[in-house]
Amino acid sequence: MSISGKCLCGAVSYLSEVNYQMSGNCHCVDCKRISGAAYAPMMFFPEDKLIVNGDLKYYSSPGGSGRMMHRGFCPNCGSQMFAKIEALPGLIAVRAGTLDDLSRYDPKVDLFISHAPFWDVMDPALPKFEKMPGAIALYGLIK
Repeated sequence: MSISGKCLCGAVSYLSEVNYQMSGNCHCVDCKRISGAAYAPMMFFPEDKLIVNGDLKYYSSPGGSGRMMHRGFCPNCGSQMFAKIEALPGLIAVRAGTLDDLSRYDPKVDLFISHAPFWDVMDPALPKFEKMPGAIALYGLIK
């Protein structure tokens, strides 16, 4: 099973021959600001199993855990593509909106719901977390 995607202008693309390990919608303040939406839909892959073509520019800032998050953008069109989260070593988050086939995204959890605006309608079937659970708990929950 392969998953592929690209930025708006096509200068950055990616491919993985393995399925993602976890997925979820993050409603934290930073994800809302970076995406310009109510939440950021993300899929987490083993970083060494994601082939990235093209140049990226990274912006780093502290995440909810206090550890750094490194967000990768296309320097040409500005599409946010990836996030490397120090609290989840070895994984890389891919923004689901960059998928070539959007139907491949299947969220398993809603994170940082304490930051969600009242108009953000969430799937009631998904587990909800006020903040980000610890990496061990997260792995166990949505693997």
